[in-house]
Amino acid sequence: MIYQSDALTVTRLDGDIAELHFDLQGESVNKFNAATVQCLSEALDALEAESGLKGLLVTSGKPVFIVGADITEFTGLFAAGKDKISEFTGPNNINFNRLQALPYPSAVAINGYALGGGFEVCLACDFRVMSSAAKVGLPETKLGILPGWGGTVRLPRIVGVDTAVTWIATAAEQRPDAALKAGAVDAVAAPEQLREVTLTTLQQAIDGKLDYQARRQAKSSALPLNDTEATMAFFTTKAMVQQQAGRNYPAPVKVVEVMEQARNMGLEDALKIEAEGFADLAVSPQAAALVGVFLSDQLLGKKAKGWEKQADRKIRRGAVLGAGIMGGGIAYQSAYKGTPVLMKDIAQEGLDLGMAEAGKLLAKRVDRGQMNPGKMAEVLASITPTLDYTGFEEADVVVEAVIENEKVKRSVLAETEGKVTEDTILASNTSTISITRLAEALKRPENFCGMHFFNPVHAMPLVEVIRGEKTSDTAVARTVAYANKMGKKAVVVKDCPGFLVNRTLFPYFDGFSKLLRDGADFQAVDKAMERWGWPMGPAYLLDVVGIDTAVHAAEGMAEGFPDRMKLDFKTATEVMFENERYGQKNGKGFYDYSPDKRGKPKKTPVDETYELIAPVVGERVEFSEEDIVFRMMLPMATEMARCLEDEIVGTPAEADLALLYGLGFPPFRGGIFRWIDSIGMDKLAEASDKFAELGKSYELTEGMREMLSSGKTYY
Repeated sequence: MIYQSDALTVTRLDGDIAELHFDLQGESVNKFNAATVQCLSEALDALEAESGLKGLLVTSGKPVFIVGADITEFTGLFAAGKDKISEFTGPNNINFNRLQALPYPSAVAINGYALGGGFEVCLACDFRVMSSAAKVGLPETKLGILPGWGGTVRLPRIVGVDTAVTWIATAAEQRPDAALKAGAVDAVAAPEQLREVTLTTLQQAIDGKLDYQARRQAKSSALPLNDTEATMAFFTTKAMVQQQAGRNYPAPVKVVEVMEQARNMGLEDALKIEAEGFADLAVSPQAAALVGVFLSDQLLGKKAKGWEKQADRKIRRGAVLGAGIMGGGIAYQSAYKGTPVLMKDIAQEGLDLGMAEAGKLLAKRVDRGQMNPGKMAEVLASITPTLDYTGFEEADVVVEAVIENEKVKRSVLAETEGKVTEDTILASNTSTISITRLAEALKRPENFCGMHFFNPVHAMPLVEVIRGEKTSDTAVARTVAYANKMGKKAVVVKDCPGFLVNRTLFPYFDGFSKLLRDGADFQAVDKAMERWGWPMGPAYLLDVVGIDTAVHAAEGMAEGFPDRMKLDFKTATEVMFENERYGQKNGKGFYDYSPDKRGKPKKTPVDETYELIAPVVGERVEFSEEDIVFRMMLPMATEMARCLEDEIVGTPAEADLALLYGLGFPPFRGGIFRWIDSIGMDKLAEASDKFAELGKSYELTEGMREMLSSGKTYY
């Protein structure tokens, strides 16, 4: 044994080869936390002191190679300022440089995910052999930063500028075939042959058959581009990245700038440029928000796994009541993720529609090369359409997805309860109807909860699992387990009108209605909110949701929370509904819609909308973007604060992710509570005072007032 620690070991193998073996004790994955960085430095001391070595093999003792830095260390680090951030990047850059400069060749066996710093250490090695089951990548821009341990320096010198920019700016994980084609790895081997192939590659370098010194020289030198080539390469890539990343995500563009600035430099100077770029991004609000989202997602995952462990059985079979688009989407998601599912409807046309929806989604995967036709047939075969309850006694969870009508749902649920076993869990996909009220129709209300999917089911990650007054832990646990198997993000919430997401969405829509009443142009509001970061403005979103759906849901919300959601004026949205302008579903809402070249609905502003809403809107007024944002966002913020204070949702993290995964809340803002923390409660209080005449939804809650006076924050 040359070196031993809780993070890694160095042993001497036959043939005077040393093996640097990462195996972080007490963790399921390897990561470059502060302790591992220190241990690597000590291991390199030992390697440099050991005589007679001819080569180095780098391996992992985990199924995952190395996932990168320990992101839990980022929050405090980024808040400490640029000097502390330099202290973070410096030591491991020294480590990787020392690894690259060892007086003998190195080869790494990439057995699983090698991401971020885990891939950067591979780039510092001379040769890279990748398992056919592994993936590599530099996903740092997802966190609002860039690679900080040589990724922007070594990768373009290995694979070229265009490929390096694409890999880093998109943060995409790369499969073995793509990595081999790009030249990022030297060979791909079956998992059982990985070690042997890597050792053979290393021996060829030791024997002089492979030139490792030339590789080191390339990684340590300027990029092989003349001025004209460099100007063209960086000009075009920067323009492309700016267009795709957008104004709210500075990290991808910074990647290009860092590479360009360091293009004529050697390794040491180029790494300094990278470190400066890393520090600049690390102190940005986007990095704070995106790192926060990552950590919150980990918390949500742990909570969901905790519920799954409490489940009384494994989910072997599911069932859906009601086919159609939603039922077909749920059945598709279940089958695609490996859980066979029954899909029941009262009419053959409904079943045909549900199967067609599932088939369409699977066909898209085949067209994109994500699935072969054989697998598509297998998934479709695991969806069993039926007009009766045959086989329902074998279902572990039955999801009701019939029409959004309380009377119909109660009838269907009561009938189904008589056709399943006594411990089958029933769940309703209702978006607004009280789970507690629906449970009144059941003999076993403890076996009933809400399981609210968002449309389109295959694309939206969130599932709200709603606990009614009599819902048992067993029902929640098994439903969360089913959501986990479907690959969804489950947030457990208590029953209330609109549950969590819709309860906070409708005050946002009310803010929109009040803006139009007071003379705002709906297109100007859409543009302001899209610039703020939403994927679509409120008028466009209402068209996508469906004007009829929104109007009916708003009536329920007004009944549930009359003090702040019952409006005393006719809204432009109601005018759209009365004139049968339902949105994308019938091609006309606030905007008109027609298919583009790919068949997707393209929106077009029309004069008719302005003519129709003229009687219910004020004379045109130009609002500042800041006023538009606060008039839209303040009602959502105060309502979410009430949900937290009323214990409808457990934590700010779960609340924030529910809006991110259910509504597309701007990730670079981190969620509603992270946004409040970022601007300060005092700023929100100023807006509350300014717009007090707009009603109770603009008033800070008691909890918010208390936070304002005490200086506390949500995170």
